Amino acid sequence: MAKLYIVPTPIGNLDDITLRAIKILGEVDLILCEDTRRTKKLTNHIGVKCQLQSHHKFNEHNQLQSVIHKINNGSNVALVSDAGTPGISDPGFLITRACLSEAIDVECLPGPTAFIPALLLSGFSSDKFIFEGFLPLKKGRKTRLLVLSQEKRTMIFYESPHKLLKTLNEFKSIFGPSRRVSISRELTKLYEETLRADMEEICKVFLSKKPKGEFVIVVEGKDK
Repeated sequence: MAKLYIVPTPIGNLDDITLRAIKILGEVDLILCEDTRRTKKLTNHIGVKCQLQSHHKFNEHNQLQSVIHKINNGSNVALVSDAGTPGISDPGFLITRACLSEAIDVECLPGPTAFIPALLLSGFSSDKFIFEGFLPLKKGRKTRLLVLSQEKRTMIFYESPHKLLKTLNEFKSIFGPSRRVSISRELTKLYEETLRADMEEICKVFLSKKPKGEFVIVVEGKDK
């Protein structure tokens, strides 16, 4: 019986793809991906030829029934994101839920996600942590940050370069200037970098240094 495969892909270094992921991508009939151009680079790198179909947050609602129809008619489908594990701050939840509601088998491969190496590189406690992903842009943002200011577990956030300084200044104001933070960018790539400091110092760094790349922010939990 055909199924949906959730296939994590490298977050930067293409050589990080697993042997099992290569096998599955080489066997399926269709690969759903955020950006066909980026996924094409990966499939070329691993020597896989397969039909690619754009599947992102702007069209995923409209594609659910057609994808389910293809699987029910015998086509094995793989879901990938531009980088990392589909469904983690990327499209994936809707098609997974739709398949499960139709009693379609879903198989998820283990693989890369940016927040795990960022957490381990921070040096903060990793036995208990929470992953917040991208914060709300407006509604509920301050309320959520006020709640998190009392959080004792390590906290992990994603942020884009053009919003990084604004977010860090909010963290400094709400979490306090002495709260420790670790910021990782370009993980697994040539210019991978992790900066560790308190909120006061890290804000000064990015006042004079233009943020580039995608960022993972790891914030130490509140002292008990």
